[in-house]
Amino acid sequence: MSKVIAVFGAGTGLGASVARRFGREGFRVALVARRRQRLDSLVEQLAADGVEAAGFSADLSRPAEVPELIASIRDRFGRIDVIEYGPFSAEQSFGPAALTDAATLEKGLPVFLLTPVEVVRAMLPEWTERGDGAFLLTTGVTAVHPVPGLSGLAPLGAAVRNYLHSLHGELADAGIYAGTLSVGATIARSEMSALIAQSGTAAEPAAEFPVVDPDDLAEQYWDMYTERDRIEQLHPQHRSA
Repeated sequence: MSKVIAVFGAGTGLGASVARRFGREGFRVALVARRRQRLDSLVEQLAADGVEAAGFSADLSRPAEVPELIASIRDRFGRIDVIEYGPFSAEQSFGPAALTDAATLEKGLPVFLLTPVEVVRAMLPEWTERGDGAFLLTTGVTAVHPVPGLSGLAPLGAAVRNYLHSLHGELADAGIYAGTLSVGATIARSEMSALIAQSGTAAEPAAEFPVVDPDDLAEQYWDMYTERDRIEQLHPQHRSA
């Protein structure tokens, strides 16, 4: 039975590129996102490329619903070998730490910390039994290197990064890989790049970031998954162990 990757937060940028990259290696693809129309479009595009895929509509701000979601993916594909978790919210923004309030962090807490933890918990029994599995986490580079004026939800990224580093150390000997790709750029073809283009302004600090091709990021993920020689990859910066 061919392997399966589940892409959480599947969109037109990195999610689509990760799906295609793993699909080229024979993976079947489960796409998870909130909007059914976008999921159906991505499934059609992957089918045109010869990749078997199915969409699963879910609200990732509801961690309690993760076990049911994972069960639905298993019912469809029979197994899950890799998770790529990288949701994007149009409400994400950069801003000074001095202006960040508890309500902002509380709103982002489920999507960016609680739900990925629940995804891992739901997957560990299967991966432990098989002696193989991988959890790939996408974060922003400000979770690694805090920047004055570019805080916003970055503390949540730092928290989930801390969790992943510990997870890697605990699970590596069991054949389970945990790795994170921290991106310090605007991802081409993504919802963020579309919003910047529509605004016609570089007022947001994110607009000042370089633009990267999501296919290049997906290639890095494939390398991380196959080589398993590092916990973390920063882009466009150099590797970090």
